[in-house]
Amino acid sequence: MQALLTLSRGIDRLNAFVGRYCIWLIFAATVISAINAIIRKTFNYSSNGFLEVQWYSFAWSFLIAAGYTLLNREHVRIDVLNSRLPKKVQLWIEILGLIFFLTPVCLLVLWLCIPVLGDKIASGEMSPNPGGLVRWPVWLALPVGFVLLQLQGWSELIKCIAFLKGQGPDPMVKLGDKSAEEELAEALRLHAAAAGVTPSPDPH
Repeated sequence: MQALLTLSRGIDRLNAFVGRYCIWLIFAATVISAINAIIRKTFNYSSNGFLEVQWYSFAWSFLIAAGYTLLNREHVRIDVLNSRLPKKVQLWIEILGLIFFLTPVCLLVLWLCIPVLGDKIASGEMSPNPGGLVRWPVWLALPVGFVLLQLQGWSELIKCIAFLKGQGPDPMVKLGDKSAEEELAEALRLHAAAAGVTPSPDPH
């Protein structure tokens, strides 16, 4: 289990790194959009290449950040019922979802898109728009993004199993959220401060 948790932490670090720096793709798309607008208004000139590189940047940022989004538990979840269930049941629902939904979808997308990517690279396919760009760089975002998402799915699976075995923290808590114990300790500190009492140090 410890070896799997080490692997999980490595995957988490990878997606955290990607998530921190993919924001620059959004920044690049914004700058290119602004420059394109200035050139168009000033010199009455534009190019489809400017537009397409914005689309490419957005596609890359959206796809490669999917694993980072899962790491931070920010994907849309319909948990009106799930949140009312016992923690163990929630974890088993999470495990089944990761195994029978996320993994097959990611593997299917990879199986379908990798041959297409190979064809795009081999043919050097260009955009049909005048002044457009070569197509394969944007297609490359698909396998890269879904590999990162799949890896993060396996990392979450490892963390769920570790928690059930009593060997890891609660994986259902968002990064940055306080646990119930931390919230209780904070409430006690605030109450003690309001009463003018110095709380005793944590024995742990």
